[in-house]
Amino acid sequence: MAKKVVERDELAYVYVVKNTSYNDKMLAAWDSELYAGCQVVYETKYGLDLGVVIGPAPVGKKRYEPGNAEITGACMRSGSCNCDSCAGVQAEVRRENKRVKVSGDVTWLDHIATPAEINKAKENASKEDYALEICREKVKKHKLDMKLISAHFLLGEPKVIFFFYSDGRVDFRDLVKDLVSVFKMRIELRQVGDRDEASMLGGLSVCGRDFCCHCFNTNGQQIQIKMAKEQDLSLNSSKISGPCGKLLCCLAYEYDYYVEEKAGCPPEGSKIKFDHEIWRVSTVNILSRKITVNGSEGRSVNIPFEYVYLNSDTGHWEVDEEFEEKLFSAE
Repeated sequence: MAKKVVERDELAYVYVVKNTSYNDKMLAAWDSELYAGCQVVYETKYGLDLGVVIGPAPVGKKRYEPGNAEITGACMRSGSCNCDSCAGVQAEVRRENKRVKVSGDVTWLDHIATPAEINKAKENASKEDYALEICREKVKKHKLDMKLISAHFLLGEPKVIFFFYSDGRVDFRDLVKDLVSVFKMRIELRQVGDRDEASMLGGLSVCGRDFCCHCFNTNGQQIQIKMAKEQDLSLNSSKISGPCGKLLCCLAYEYDYYVEEKAGCPPEGSKIKFDHEIWRVSTVNILSRKITVNGSEGRSVNIPFEYVYLNSDTGHWEVDEEFEEKLFSAE
């Protein structure tokens, strides 16, 4: 079995392992050191299959601290640097591997793939295009509303998995019977969504990089339109949607930071006491860390976040007096 219960203080190496056929990514433990590119056999969500070690499990040196404006995004330089944000999901990443404590129900690799298993996996891969062609013919025959994406022969047992997309439920019982008569093995059909299809096939996104869902494990995180609104992005669907037609995964990357930063600022449209008058907050710019306030006679002033505070006694937003004096004395 690929899973076993281990002693609480047992030390093991933990790796990022990926199945390239359907882009399955997971963390798995092993009792000896392995290197990127090593082929292993492990328990996937579909059964025992071949995978490749991408690298050691990502272990950041520092966690994000609330209020820290020095944000570092995910590094895509694939090993050409030593920054903390390299997630270890690129094959070229070189990270020092260490034994760590594992406990409880930990996923373990089954074994290192043998030459015979590697050859079998190559033979299976060479048959996948043919299997997909046969399945398409059968789908057309049964007039089923489904879009076939890929086929995969499992290494651990005689089974072929067909991945497909459809807007609704599909009754494919007759299709399975036809496929069993052709392949003489167990048939499994898996319906996937738009994001799953993009994750499996990969491609270039609007930013020019590989799909985030294909490169990284996004864990099915729900992306919502409020994430774009919070970051003051255009709500034009063509600008905030990926090739899959769904909202861009990257909308979630900075969302929590924007929410956190805006919580310490007066919201747009609110009023603030400034220069003995009541001004209106028109813009809260998280990137420049300034708010823009509009006053009478078309006046507009940019105020850094650090000079704006909520008066606990009055419950009103106000501006630091020293900033006011400095600003108006300069005029």
